[in-house]
Amino acid sequence: MIETDIDLQPHNTLAISARSAHFARVRSLDELREALVFARAKKLPILPLGGGSNIVLTGDFPGLVIQVDLRGLSLQAEANSHSIEAAAGENWHQLVMTTVNNGIGGLENLSLIPGKIGAAPIQNIGAYGVELCDRFMSLQAMEIATGELHDFGKDDCDFAYRDSVFKGRLRDQYIITQVNLQLPQEWLPRVDYPALQQYIVGHNWEIDSLTPIQVAQAVIDIRSSKLPLPDEIPNAGSFFKNPVVDTDLYQSLKAEHPDLVAYAAGEHWKLAAGWLIDRAGWRGLRRRAVGVHERQALVLINPGRGAGGELVQLAQDIAEDIHTKFGVYLEPEPRFYP
Repeated sequence: MIETDIDLQPHNTLAISARSAHFARVRSLDELREALVFARAKKLPILPLGGGSNIVLTGDFPGLVIQVDLRGLSLQAEANSHSIEAAAGENWHQLVMTTVNNGIGGLENLSLIPGKIGAAPIQNIGAYGVELCDRFMSLQAMEIATGELHDFGKDDCDFAYRDSVFKGRLRDQYIITQVNLQLPQEWLPRVDYPALQQYIVGHNWEIDSLTPIQVAQAVIDIRSSKLPLPDEIPNAGSFFKNPVVDTDLYQSLKAEHPDLVAYAAGEHWKLAAGWLIDRAGWRGLRRRAVGVHERQALVLINPGRGAGGELVQLAQDIAEDIHTKFGVYLEPEPRFYP
């Protein structure tokens, strides 16, 4: 079950070539426990891996990469909702399409987000006004130190914008094995974002008669027009979080840049990181093997299959330039390993 000296380039969507000292693909809870026992015995660091769509490999990994390939999906209709139990190795977008193709709404705004279901709560994935936490019920995770299974409710997960307890206090302590979601029986479309509204108007759709599959198709078409497929151009999707700033800074930036793209976020404002990067002149830039996508400045690409260090340096240079020009800090979405 344990392989040695494995090239991780096929296992990350940025196509960064890096090697792992050990590698295990686990298809059951027992196999996962065995892999953890192996790692503990040899005192190896662990890198859990799903679809590899949210990591940047900065070099070779000296420990054990565990590719979580747990499968299983169940949809149940209840009195006021639909419940979903999904194993961590299931594909996220396929889950979304399974629901909308069955006329079940609630996940359609999250269409075409790459990766596996097990990674979704860690990042609290979100798009077009919907976050995973809006549909989340609970999850099951295996403690790395003991191999024991633990249940986490919504309050246990400390969800925030692109954040959770698994990126903070419990980082590197658990591997998610199952995610449970709840979708409403009485569905209402969430189409507040301008891009969705423009798409709906352009297709002469009536909001009152929209279906989940229509909203999913709108999201897929919009994302496809902006974001390259990793199989065609290696990337990890949106590379930076949209920065959240206070009203004073927002108003100052808005006065200087009337076309600033921003959204109200409670008492704060969420700035469009892609707009900032674009306005700073980075969109379409190429630097050796890496670059910034020509249609969406929020996406860093690796068409030349360069080393992780090249991409990290580009990201750091962009972040420093944005801070210099706008006084805003950009935080990467993907995690860097090792």
